[in-house]
Amino acid sequence: MTSDLPDMRASDAERERIAERLRDAVAEGRLDMDEFEERLDAAYKARTHGELEPLVRDLPGPGGSPAALATPAPGTGSADYARRIGQPATSKGAFAFWSGFGRKGTWTVARRFTAVVLQGGGEIDLREAGFEDRDVVIRCITVMGGIQVTVPPDMHVDVRGFGFMGGFGETGPGGDPDDIAPGSPRVTVTGFALMGGVGVERKLRKADRQRLKEARRRERLEKREGGGARGEPA
Repeated sequence: MTSDLPDMRASDAERERIAERLRDAVAEGRLDMDEFEERLDAAYKARTHGELEPLVRDLPGPGGSPAALATPAPGTGSADYARRIGQPATSKGAFAFWSGFGRKGTWTVARRFTAVVLQGGGEIDLREAGFEDRDVVIRCITVMGGIQVTVPPDMHVDVRGFGFMGGFGETGPGGDPDDIAPGSPRVTVTGFALMGGVGVERKLRKADRQRLKEARRRERLEKREGGGARGEPA
């Protein structure tokens, strides 16, 4: 692709190359999810080179710089946790009585975090969170209520709580030693649930879900194109 021919029609392969550079950029933290989704939509709608080029003008070229290549993509077993550990805590605890609380998005969990729920609910999402320390203890206490702790599949999490007339457990894919990313914080979830529940669920990050969605879309496209080629008369 060349800027000398901005009005030249773009091919499907050229649109896909731009989409791949955008996926790399969001994985490296160069684009946030809103920017990524907006640019990706524009890439697949683009008709000419002139419409595609501005979408990656401020991004590294194919192959990237050595620093970019060293930045692992999240959700592939090498998540970049180093930059997220050692930040000042933005929250040391949460409390809900006949109500609810939420800690999610880009927040920083303290090395000792206590959540208490009485006849209410709470949500603690660590997928995009920072961590005050490499070792973090989250103490969850719930009475006739519930607390949901959400973590990515590649994070080291140890669940030690117990429930009485309630539940305290972990669900979701990941968590095996082979799944844990190098440099992951070590998170211990402890406490107790009385006539309520504390659930630790492993779920993909939004960026990882988008990458999987795009990979499946490409796979379906390739299968359709391959089937069409095989069906052509000799």
